[in-house]
Amino acid sequence: MKKLLILLSISVLFITGCSVTRLDSNDLLKNVDNLLSVKVSMYNEFYEGYKYYLPKTLKFIDKDEYNAILQDRNNNRYYLYIDAISYYHKIKNDYEEKDGSYISKRLDYRKKTGYLQIDEVDSKYFVQYVFHYGKMEAYVSHDELVDVITNMSCVLRSVKFNNEVLASLIGENVLDYKEEDYSLFKADSSKENFLDVVEREETDLYKKDLEDEKIDLDY
Repeated sequence: MKKLLILLSISVLFITGCSVTRLDSNDLLKNVDNLLSVKVSMYNEFYEGYKYYLPKTLKFIDKDEYNAILQDRNNNRYYLYIDAISYYHKIKNDYEEKDGSYISKRLDYRKKTGYLQIDEVDSKYFVQYVFHYGKMEAYVSHDELVDVITNMSCVLRSVKFNNEVLASLIGENVLDYKEEDYSLFKADSSKENFLDVVEREETDLYKKDLEDEKIDLDY
């Protein structure tokens, strides 16, 4: 029996890629509650002014200082945006829960806030997940929601800012960040903004690859 429990714990660890947490395939909000309630002290991605943990279930497709395109093992694409400016200025979470969404929930854990909004769009689900000044979006099937929400929770709950570094960067007006078309705490029931951003990032990445290939040929 003990061996069975140990194997079960290992399998859950492998699936989540971030912690030994019992997940419920029928209750997304219960999973969010379990995952966000855990204090994180492990990091593997470091940037100027902040850091976070990227689980093994995700890999980078493209990234810069405050934005990233990620992909999971089922080839779902995620867009990640870290809003260091809003964190530095302590912008308040003004999200209001919406009746028409599949899930619309304001989040508040360990003095960190955010929201989870999932809308059904064209027979799939557009996920917008904000927590502690990080935002992740994805457009996935219903069967993939548990894994997607788990991956997002693992990343967003781990975001940690360095106040001293951010104060220095922002104070000197040298913080290089991108202003997106949406506010971090403003949710949109349409997937178009998300897909536009991912398509633009992928196009830029493709152009960069072509340029690098041209340079190699020149040599």
